Amino acid sequence: MSDGSSTSPGAGASAASATDPTGRAAVAAVWHIESARIVGALARYTGDFALAEDVAQEALAEALVTWPREGVPRHPAGWLLTVGRRRAIDHFRRHAVQDRKYAVLAQELGEGGVATGGEPLDPVRAGEAVQWDPDQIDDDLLALMFVSCHPVLSREARIALTLRVVGGLTSDEIAKAFLVPTATVQARITRAKKALAAAGVPFEVPPPEQRAERLGSVLSVVYLIFTEGSSASAGDALMRLDLAGEGQRLARILTRLMPDEPEVHGLLALTELTAARFPARVGPDGEPVLLADQDRSRWDQAAIRRGRAALARAQQGGRGVGAYGLQAMIAECHAVAGSVKTTDWERIVALYDALSRLAPSPVVDLNRAVAVSMAGGPAAALDFVDALVEDGALANSYLLPSVRGELLIQLARLDEARVELEHAIKLCGNEREQAVLRGKLAELGE
Repeated sequence: MSDGSSTSPGAGASAASATDPTGRAAVAAVWHIESARIVGALARYTGDFALAEDVAQEALAEALVTWPREGVPRHPAGWLLTVGRRRAIDHFRRHAVQDRKYAVLAQELGEGGVATGGEPLDPVRAGEAVQWDPDQIDDDLLALMFVSCHPVLSREARIALTLRVVGGLTSDEIAKAFLVPTATVQARITRAKKALAAAGVPFEVPPPEQRAERLGSVLSVVYLIFTEGSSASAGDALMRLDLAGEGQRLARILTRLMPDEPEVHGLLALTELTAARFPARVGPDGEPVLLADQDRSRWDQAAIRRGRAALARAQQGGRGVGAYGLQAMIAECHAVAGSVKTTDWERIVALYDALSRLAPSPVVDLNRAVAVSMAGGPAAALDFVDALVEDGALANSYLLPSVRGELLIQLARLDEARVELEHAIKLCGNEREQAVLRGKLAELGE
């Protein structure tokens, strides 16, 4: 109510003042938890992914105005879904679309916002009539992830759209996470919607013969979101924990939606085992702490247990683990070791060998070279690193000169090491990582 008095229990709203800030907080909380279900349900009702996302945003905007003033509905997600469906009807009416979509929606909700029983639709109570079918919700969520990560979209567009419609993040939040202008994120999302519409991508879970290929795209996007959070590519923070947490949340959703896919569990295992080290990766002032210097008692043992359980689940399928499962096995080697010295580096090298055969990548080869240096010394590893330099695939990555510089330091080739570290600093976009490299360079002296 606009006068700030308590609403009646029958209206399904809590007491709230006209300027109650808890209303806006409730909107944010509900949207973060329920937005994917809402957008998914609206996409199923309308058959139009872009329209579903648009009307869901309109419902969100209405909630930001209404809830602080009139109170939080008893069924907030249902309220948002109902308002979104009404906005979809308005859209079809405005465009004079008298087809099956309008007829179905109008029958469900009633013409002009009147319930099918003939009673006026109270927006505060609207959510009470909505029935959530758990099986349908799962199908909607899975379809939403497959559409958001469709191969027709660029990598940047997939990430932005997934965080927007599945993660429930605003354009501002996505922009802040990736250190790009909000307008850039908005443009990516707009282009993604147009690309999906132009390609005629249906809102559905792909048929079995397409699912394996499309699942790879979904897993790749979730992994990219997590890795950008766990090792920020730019900015003044080593990690962006909110973004990494969002990647983990998406991975958990996938394990519930696709429990029989080993790689889904492999990805979850990888995120859990990697995140377990987060508490020890930075010092009191946010400075990076290298693996050899980390206080392993600060590693999150609960996350390690969850990660190992997910990895065991990935290995139960009988089909063998995939690329994410292999990376999780490498992370497990670190998680169970008492120190860098007692880590089973020979096993890690073997796992990288398997990963290189399954999913060849210069980054995998570089990580393998690091493991080789730990298992057999820097000289053997330098040969592999020099081959990567010759190949040129990592010419724009600071990681390659950083690793090469470290190996040259160990081999007492300090002048060459100095050149590599200086090059790495120029290529590195993260200020915290730059500080580590400058520290190594300072230790070499003039």
